[in-house]
Amino acid sequence: MKILPSFLLLGLFVIGGIAFKLTSPNDCGFILSNDSIFVLTGDFRRVPFAIKQIDKYPDADLYIIGAPDSQQYKYDGKAIVESDSKSTYQNAVAIREIVKKAGLDRIVVITTEDHIRRAKHLIQSELPKTTIVACPVALSEMAPARRLERWFIEYVKYIATMVGIKESPSFLY
Repeated sequence: MKILPSFLLLGLFVIGGIAFKLTSPNDCGFILSNDSIFVLTGDFRRVPFAIKQIDKYPDADLYIIGAPDSQQYKYDGKAIVESDSKSTYQNAVAIREIVKKAGLDRIVVITTEDHIRRAKHLIQSELPKTTIVACPVALSEMAPARRLERWFIEYVKYIATMVGIKESPSFLY
């Protein structure tokens, strides 16, 4: 009979993972022509996707957050590059400082579809009065097994975030 609670917990975990995947945004929200677009680095798809978005909205401001090497991102337009933050939580804190300094009340956040819910949650916790528009980058060209692994890791990190752990353990990278 002790095995029943284990199956119940496993079932809840699996159902929660399915809900996490199905309820994550998969389309870019409505971007205004003068929005400030923040792209979180960490995946090679994010910055090129952000540049495509900014090309559609030439009056928008582009912020590249968590860039390990600011010289790595070449963009013909103007971009503000922040390179001190090293984690999603540190990205959220860096964004908070930029938003407060610039007096923004609405921002667009670009990151991958598996990462968007946790990133948005962490940023919203730092900026509770700011409207955050999610703009996820699809992982559709990725092998299904690798995509499933990434979703699983982000789901575990999201659960950790929901219980108050803002920095992810290094073994989850």
